[in-house]
Amino acid sequence: MNDLPTGLAIITLIILIVLSGFFSGSETALMTLNRYRLRNLAKNGHSGAIKAAALLDKPDRLIGLILLGNNFVNILASAIATVLAMQTWGDAGVAIGTGILTLIILIFAEVLPKTLATLRPEKLAFFASHIYTPLLSATWPVVFVVNTIVNKMLSFFGVHQIDPKTNERLNSDELRTVVTQTGDMIPERHQKLLLNILDLEKATVDEIMVPRHDIQGIDLNRPWHETVASLGEAGHSRLPVYREDLDNVEGFVYLRRMLNFLKGEELTQEYFESNVREAYFVPEGTPVTLQLLNFQKEKKRIGLVVDEYGDIQGLVTIEDILEEIVGEFTTDPSHQDRLEEISIMQDGTYSVQGSISVRELNRELNWNLPTEGPKTLNGLVLEHLQNIPENGATFIINGRPIEVTQVQGNVVQMARIDKPLSNFEPSENSGVELTESKMRAALHS
Repeated sequence: MNDLPTGLAIITLIILIVLSGFFSGSETALMTLNRYRLRNLAKNGHSGAIKAAALLDKPDRLIGLILLGNNFVNILASAIATVLAMQTWGDAGVAIGTGILTLIILIFAEVLPKTLATLRPEKLAFFASHIYTPLLSATWPVVFVVNTIVNKMLSFFGVHQIDPKTNERLNSDELRTVVTQTGDMIPERHQKLLLNILDLEKATVDEIMVPRHDIQGIDLNRPWHETVASLGEAGHSRLPVYREDLDNVEGFVYLRRMLNFLKGEELTQEYFESNVREAYFVPEGTPVTLQLLNFQKEKKRIGLVVDEYGDIQGLVTIEDILEEIVGEFTTDPSHQDRLEEISIMQDGTYSVQGSISVRELNRELNWNLPTEGPKTLNGLVLEHLQNIPENGATFIINGRPIEVTQVQGNVVQMARIDKPLSNFEPSENSGVELTESKMRAALHS
């Protein structure tokens, strides 16, 4: 090698540095590829994506090939650079050549190509995949031996290989982050739908159901003329039918089957009762996602939520579940009733009925009141105070001042909720009752 012509040595050295940069940059490009976009391109028949995906399925082999090539060209470049340096500067050329070559490799074979690879990963990765695929086949024996030795050493230290696809699996919180960071790639409305679907797994049917006291039904023990009149005033197409008490439910009636009544013909009680369908019951605490599948499996659209004793707690429909995804259906008459549970006062505070669900309150006003535990605002107040409050009782929940304005019996009927306190810091006492003077001082601080 000492007889190597200077010109040829310089050209060879340049080629080796370019190859070193290619190995370094392609490694970064392949490892920083968006795996989901890669799979989509491969599914659509992109040749470079297909080969890149195949290489990344066995990352240990790919890394072994890249490092084998990179180290080979770097060592060869170092030898040639040493010869050139010694020809130019004699024995001192070894140190000079090493310093110059280190700087050149650092800039042109490491930092520059890897920076370029992070900016244009797909272009470099797909190009490299066409080279690495046949190169891996040609050098397979050497790569196999190297990987076998490495894997044996890792096993000795208790480190075992895992499926690379395992690390690509996302939980719901990680998927939520992906959706929110898509920017303009997914319209905001579609982002909201996807996030609502992810939220379903955290909700149960008793969080979205119509509470028992709000269920509109038909009592067969009432005089028949009153039943007929209530049918004409019904705001829903499906109604539970019972005798005396809702716990004595007999089923559901679908008003569309009362076509003769709607056409003005006489509706008899016998015909009405013959069209009562069997009731469908849903256990309290059933996840909303599971209940959606159960509705589909059982071919049902409505069910009564029961507790562990079989007592009816509320009513849930498939429309309630769909509203959790797409938002309220404004054509639903009950939606306006729910909106009337929230009133904006002149001072900017909100007057809220105690019967509203905390989940719906958060959704309507983009608040973050706690949803674990009590399902209604009344329940949330009672849990925090651990007693039945009097009118004027004030306290703070999640930094938001709340004042009880109307109590009837053992139920909080109305409450006034203010904007969050800017200087509020959560503590063990964040839910205890405050005196009126302390509340006013906090609001004006």
